[in-house]
Amino acid sequence: MFALPLRDDVRLCPLEPWHAEEFAAHLDRAREHIRPWVGAAFVTDDLDGARATLRRYAERQAADGSRLYGIWRDGTLVGGVMFVSFDAASGTCEIGCWLEPAAEGHGLITQACEILLDWAFTVRGLHRAEWVCRADNERSAAVAERLGMTLEGVRRASWPYGGERYDAQQWAVLAPEWRTRSV
Repeated sequence: MFALPLRDDVRLCPLEPWHAEEFAAHLDRAREHIRPWVGAAFVTDDLDGARATLRRYAERQAADGSRLYGIWRDGTLVGGVMFVSFDAASGTCEIGCWLEPAAEGHGLITQACEILLDWAFTVRGLHRAEWVCRADNERSAAVAERLGMTLEGVRRASWPYGGERYDAQQWAVLAPEWRTRSV
């Protein structure tokens, strides 16, 4: 298995079904914090649900689709990044992320997303990467901006949560923009 260092005490590596217990423990720490901002199917409530989520992503990756990567700080899973969707044939993907509160504010998500985007554009030859977040999720929108993405629009009342509907922002970056961005 590979692990990419993000810094001395932080590494990025695939989050796989054999991590189910660790993923479930992480979700216990992160669940209520991330629940409003991520898809409902992602936020599981027990070990069986954590295992099912990790299996679902493993099956999608085996079919050259979605992929899931964990961020470990000092040996503890604190969040992750993912290809929510990955379609090599059409040259598009969507990336997403989540992080428990104790790991916020250190640039981990931006750094990990840069690795995913660089791989998608330079190794896999994708043309477009998207980012979708609730319009009131300022932290997520800030990551999209740091990644050089352009806000393309707002999908009104498209994000259901807690019996209400929220607007969602659609961001994207194209391969030529990624290659010429100033870092």
